[in-house]
Amino acid sequence: MRSTDQPAGPPREPVTSAVTITHRDPDRTETFRTTARVVGLLYLAGMVVGIGGDFLIESILTSQDHLATVAAKSTPLALGVVLWLATVVGDAAHGIVMYPVLKRRSERTAVAYLVARIIDATLIAVMALLIVIQIPVSREYLAAGASGAAQTSYLQALSAVLSQGHLYAYEIAMTALGVAGLILSWALLRANLVPRPLAMWGIGGYAVLLIGSVLQIFGFHLNSIHAIPGGLWELFIGIWLIVKGFTTKQPIVRD
Repeated sequence: MRSTDQPAGPPREPVTSAVTITHRDPDRTETFRTTARVVGLLYLAGMVVGIGGDFLIESILTSQDHLATVAAKSTPLALGVVLWLATVVGDAAHGIVMYPVLKRRSERTAVAYLVARIIDATLIAVMALLIVIQIPVSREYLAAGASGAAQTSYLQALSAVLSQGHLYAYEIAMTALGVAGLILSWALLRANLVPRPLAMWGIGGYAVLLIGSVLQIFGFHLNSIHAIPGGLWELFIGIWLIVKGFTTKQPIVRD
């Protein structure tokens, strides 16, 4: 009879397989959730404060012979400047709050975004300074009314230079914001922190803002149309981050 026993071979190694699972660190998830809410609130608050400040300032400085009225309207003008200075704090806060989030993907990206935001904030502060200087210029203009046309013409020219200077500071700040927004949107896309269409919207919106701001600096008058796509994105992303937060699922591999 033939034996059916097979000769014993070398022992087989246990078969292992890599299994990808989804893991959530509760502490990290809660930290990301808090960061997302803070960033979302910064977007929404910055929009409200910036629009309010712009309304107060433009309603005074765009009036005819504004030097004759700025001194009398110094309080609302100063309030508008204070509101813009609040956006300076918010712009810098964006870079600081997002730094640890972006650093997990790339430290260079995190640093670049922080630097771009600080440049943006600094230029807005310069803009605010040039605006508030209009108040003492206006007072000198009123005081020089009886001194002759030469003095008043000089002060009008100075006011015009200050106005042009604050517009240049603003547009250069928006250029820095466009760069910062592109860095952020690209990082959000690469790290899958928000849905892909939302990140792509940010890239497109900030690209339009960047190009439009450069054109404004070179004398093209776009009437802020180039700021609409990015502005709508900031409104939407602000609400999204408060309600949904960042995507925090992190795949790990276990043997």
